[in-house]
Amino acid sequence: METINAIIEPDEDGTLHVPLPESLRHGKVAITATLCAAIEPRQKIPVPAPEILAVRRAALDELRELGEVAKIVPDPVAWQRKQRQDRPLPDIE
Repeated sequence: METINAIIEPDEDGTLHVPLPESLRHGKVAITATLCAAIEPRQKIPVPAPEILAVRRAALDELRELGEVAKIVPDPVAWQRKQRQDRPLPDIE
């Protein structure tokens, strides 16, 4: 008896193909399976250095003073929803 732990992507028809160890490739195999959605490990997001954050903040402040951002993106929530159509955003009112 051998234990296999694997994350397997299903084929388009929903079938899974389990790689077997050499010792089990001849004859019938009994399988006990527990299926659940695989959760990808979260990646650490790098934090920019304080001086880089200061430069970014200054650039955003300058844009805010010019007032041009509101002309380009009058409704930021609608813009973000359009950009992220791959997944729903949390309810933002």
